[in-house]
Formats: sequence, structure tokens, C-alpha cells
Amino acid sequence: MNTKRILEKLDSYFAKNDYIGAERHLKYWLDEAQASKDERAELLLCNELIGLSRKITKEEQTFFYTSLALDTLKRLGMEESISAATTYINVATAYKAFGKASSSLPLFERAMDIYEKNLSDTDSRLGGLYNNMALTLSDLERFEEAYSFYDRALSVMANIEKGELEQAITHLNIASTLEAEKGLLDADEEIHKRLDEASSLLDVYKYDTDGYYAFVCEKCASVFGYYGYFLYENELKERAKHIYEGS
Repeated sequence: MNTKRILEKLDSYFAKNDYIGAERHLKYWLDEAQASKDERAELLLCNELIGLSRKITKEEQTFFYTSLALDTLKRLGMEESISAATTYINVATAYKAFGKASSSLPLFERAMDIYEKNLSDTDSRLGGLYNNMALTLSDLERFEEAYSFYDRALSVMANIEKGELEQAITHLNIASTLEAEKGLLDADEEIHKRLDEASSLLDVYKYDTDGYYAFVCEKCASVFGYYGYFLYENELKERAKHIYEGS
């Protein structure tokens, strides 16, 4: 099965913000992978469907694909591979998204053990993992540990191409954690410093036209709006809209 072409087509749906088309596309090819007993393709497609189902908040569907992905890993005998670590992160992120942070942490820790043994300390996947672990620890009110992982994420992202975008997301996550720990009023000054840092990082690529930048702008916009940065929220939405409409 030509998974490269499948993912290229998937990217075209995401570039247009067409989640219905993306879901239909992935489900079709998952059926084909299962029919042809291509378990590696099945794992890849399950991972994509976990992420998409989480994004469109289909909880039951999300957990159907998390179970299928973990079962496929076992069948493949790949439970200690880098691919397995990526799957653990995807499943853990799904758990966290639907309020199961305590269940997600052991999976993040398992993934971290694999990643740290096999990846360089400047690999973006490691930065993403640290960021997700920090968010989970924040949900569990383990704030000092959360800040430590945020710092590790920022350090990794400082050394990768276009790492500014991931750093911006991390600064916004730190703002949310500061609010959770100290309350909105007591953390106000620190929160606004993080927001200003995030906006500066996002503006580095303000003229980019790729789908990922649109996704980041869209993801960050609501956070700025929540903290009262309404003009900047609208600006980010317009950047994303311009990119999607031009695709």
C-alpha cells in the first residue's frame, strides 16, 4: 500500500480544513489495509484517525482507534520501537483530551524512555513529547514538574527549523499552567509576558502560506482571545483563513 500518497492526499484535505473529507479518506484506506492484511499501514492509519477523531471531538471513535492501534502494535511485535513510542504519545494525548490525564501519564513515560534512548536531544519529536507531558502534569496539579518539562521542550525547539512555532505553543501552555497554579489575577503579569513572547514567535512567519502555519495560528488564536488579546486573535484567524482559502 502506498502510504506516502495516502498521506499526501490527507495533507490536501487538512490544507483546506476539510475534516469530513479527511475522515472519509482515512477510513477508506484503513478498510483497504485490513482487507490486504497490511498491518504497518493499518497502524499508521489508526494513528492518523486517533488524531483526527480527537480534533473533531468524537470520543467513542477516538478510543476505538486507540485500542486498535495498541492491538496492532502487539501483533507486529513493535512495542519497544520508535513507532510504538509515537503511538503511545498519540494514545496518551487522546486520553488527556477526554479528561483521563492519570491514564495518559504512564504512556507518555513509556514513550519518553524509548525516545530518549533512540533520538538525539535536538529531535522535534522529543520536544513535542516534553510539551505534552508538561500539560498532563499540569492537569494533575504537579506544577513544578510541568514547568521543568516545558523548559526541556523549549530547549529542544530552539534547535530545530521553524521551532519558533512550537515554542509559541509552549509559551501559551505555560500561561495556562500559571493560571491553573496561581489564579488569573496573581499570575497576570507572568501570563502576559508569555503571551507577548508567543506573539513575537508567531510573527516570525506571519507571511508563510503553508497549512501547518495556518493550523498553528488557528490553534493559538482562541488562547489569545481568552486572555483578552482580541485584535491579535482575529489577526491569527485571518492568517489561517487566508492560507486555507488560497490552497
